[in-house]
Amino acid sequence: MSQPAVRTDPIAVVERLRDATNAHDLDGIVACFAPDYRNETPLHPARGFAGNDQVRRNWTHILASIPDVSTEIVASLAAVDTVWTEWEHRGTRPDGSAHLMRGVIVFGVRAGVIATARFFLEPVGDAGDDVDAAVQRQVRPGSS
Repeated sequence: MSQPAVRTDPIAVVERLRDATNAHDLDGIVACFAPDYRNETPLHPARGFAGNDQVRRNWTHILASIPDVSTEIVASLAAVDTVWTEWEHRGTRPDGSAHLMRGVIVFGVRAGVIATARFFLEPVGDAGDDVDAAVQRQVRPGSS
Protein backbone atom coordinates (compact mmCIF):
# COMPACT_ATOMS: atom_id res chain seq x y z
CA MET A 1 0.00 0.00 0.00
CA SER A 2 1.40 3.40 -0.92
CA GLN A 3 1.91 6.24 1.57
CA PRO A 4 -0.37 9.28 1.26
CA ALA A 5 1.25 12.18 -0.56
CA VAL A 6 2.67 14.89 1.66
CA ARG A 7 0.95 18.18 0.95
CA THR A 8 3.46 20.84 -0.02
CA ASP A 9 1.32 23.96 -0.36
CA PRO A 10 2.67 26.64 2.01
CA ILE A 11 -0.21 26.55 4.53
CA ALA A 12 -0.01 22.73 4.69
CA VAL A 13 3.73 22.92 5.40
CA VAL A 14 3.12 25.23 8.37
CA GLU A 15 0.23 23.05 9.59
CA ARG A 16 2.59 20.06 9.40
CA LEU A 17 4.96 21.95 11.72
CA ARG A 18 2.11 22.62 14.15
CA ASP A 19 1.05 18.97 14.08
CA ALA A 20 4.59 17.66 14.61
CA THR A 21 5.06 20.09 17.49
CA ASN A 22 1.82 19.04 19.16
CA ALA A 23 2.82 15.38 18.69
CA HIS A 24 6.23 16.18 20.27
CA ASP A 25 7.81 14.58 17.20
CA LEU A 26 11.33 16.03 17.12
CA ASP A 27 12.26 14.40 13.80
CA GLY A 28 8.96 15.56 12.32
CA ILE A 29 9.60 19.13 13.48
CA VAL A 30 13.10 19.18 11.99
CA ALA A 31 11.84 17.64 8.74
CA CYS A 32 9.66 20.72 8.23
CA PHE A 33 12.78 22.88 7.77
CA ALA A 34 15.24 23.07 4.87
CA PRO A 35 18.84 22.11 5.71
CA ASP A 36 19.85 25.71 4.87
CA TYR A 37 16.92 27.25 6.80
CA ARG A 38 17.49 30.87 7.86
CA ASN A 39 15.83 32.36 10.93
CA GLU A 40 15.71 36.12 11.51
CA THR A 41 14.55 37.54 14.82
CA PRO A 42 14.23 41.29 14.14
CA LEU A 43 13.49 42.22 17.77
CA HIS A 44 16.56 40.26 18.95
CA PRO A 45 19.00 40.20 15.99
CA ALA A 46 21.65 38.15 17.82
CA ARG A 47 19.17 35.25 18.05
CA GLY A 48 19.05 34.73 14.29
CA PHE A 49 20.60 31.53 12.97
CA ALA A 50 21.00 29.31 9.94
CA GLY A 51 20.50 25.58 9.48
CA ASN A 52 18.04 23.00 10.72
CA ASP A 53 20.66 21.62 13.16
CA GLN A 54 19.91 24.62 15.37
CA VAL A 55 16.17 23.89 14.97
CA ARG A 56 16.90 20.40 16.38
CA ARG A 57 18.90 21.83 19.30
CA ASN A 58 16.19 24.39 20.08
CA TRP A 59 13.34 21.88 20.01
CA THR A 60 15.28 19.21 21.90
CA HIS A 61 15.61 21.70 24.74
CA ILE A 62 12.01 22.97 24.50
CA LEU A 63 10.48 19.48 24.47
CA ALA A 64 12.63 18.38 27.42
CA SER A 65 11.86 21.52 29.43
CA ILE A 66 8.16 21.92 28.57
CA PRO A 67 6.96 18.35 28.01
CA ASP A 68 3.32 19.39 27.64
CA VAL A 69 3.98 22.16 25.11
CA SER A 70 1.20 22.71 22.62
CA THR A 71 0.84 25.14 19.75
CA GLU A 72 -2.03 26.73 17.94
CA ILE A 73 -2.06 28.67 14.71
CA VAL A 74 -4.49 31.45 15.61
CA ALA A 75 -4.58 32.87 12.07
CA SER A 76 -2.74 32.42 8.79
CA LEU A 77 -2.60 33.87 5.31
CA ALA A 78 -0.52 32.70 2.37
CA ALA A 79 0.68 34.67 -0.63
CA VAL A 80 2.59 32.51 -3.12
CA ASP A 81 5.43 31.05 -0.99
CA THR A 82 5.06 33.32 2.07
CA VAL A 83 2.85 32.40 5.01
CA TRP A 84 1.94 34.96 7.66
CA THR A 85 0.95 33.18 10.87
CA GLU A 86 -0.12 34.13 14.37
CA TRP A 87 0.83 31.53 17.02
CA GLU A 88 0.19 30.67 20.62
CA HIS A 89 2.45 28.27 22.53
CA ARG A 90 1.35 26.94 25.94
CA GLY A 91 2.77 24.55 28.46
CA THR A 92 4.22 24.11 31.93
CA ARG A 93 7.81 24.88 32.91
CA PRO A 94 9.79 22.55 35.20
CA ASP A 95 9.06 24.82 38.20
CA GLY A 96 5.30 24.49 37.55
CA SER A 97 4.88 28.01 36.15
CA ALA A 98 2.98 28.61 32.95
CA HIS A 99 4.79 28.90 29.64
CA LEU A 100 2.86 31.19 27.30
CA MET A 101 4.16 32.75 24.10
CA ARG A 102 2.23 34.61 21.42
CA GLY A 103 3.18 36.37 18.26
CA VAL A 104 3.72 36.28 14.54
CA ILE A 105 6.02 34.18 12.39
CA VAL A 106 6.39 34.95 8.68
CA PHE A 107 7.54 31.80 6.88
CA GLY A 108 9.10 31.43 3.46
CA VAL A 109 8.31 28.00 2.01
CA ARG A 110 10.30 26.31 -0.76
CA ALA A 111 9.84 22.80 -2.17
CA GLY A 112 7.56 21.68 0.65
CA VAL A 113 9.75 22.82 3.56
CA ILE A 114 10.29 26.02 5.53
CA ALA A 115 13.26 27.88 4.07
CA THR A 116 13.07 31.13 6.08
CA ALA A 117 11.29 32.67 9.02
CA ARG A 118 10.99 36.12 10.50
CA PHE A 119 10.25 35.34 14.12
CA PHE A 120 8.18 37.70 16.31
CA LEU A 121 7.01 35.16 18.91
CA GLU A 122 7.60 36.41 22.48
CA PRO A 123 6.75 35.39 26.04
CA VAL A 124 3.51 36.98 27.21
CA GLY A 125 4.29 39.57 29.86
CA ASP A 126 2.52 39.22 33.15
CA ALA A 127 3.34 42.72 34.38
CA GLY A 128 0.28 44.77 35.19
CA ASP A 129 1.35 47.87 33.25
CA ASP A 130 -1.43 49.61 31.40
CA VAL A 131 -1.00 51.33 28.04
CA ASP A 132 -0.12 54.71 29.59
CA ALA A 133 2.71 53.25 31.68
CA ALA A 134 4.02 51.27 28.69
CA VAL A 135 4.06 54.36 26.44
CA GLN A 136 5.73 56.40 29.18
CA ARG A 137 8.46 53.78 29.59
CA GLN A 138 8.99 53.68 25.82
CA VAL A 139 9.46 57.42 25.38
CA ARG A 140 11.28 58.03 28.67
CA PRO A 141 13.23 54.93 29.68
CA GLY A 142 13.85 54.74 33.41
CA SER A 143 10.70 56.67 34.32
CA SER A 144 7.66 55.18 35.99
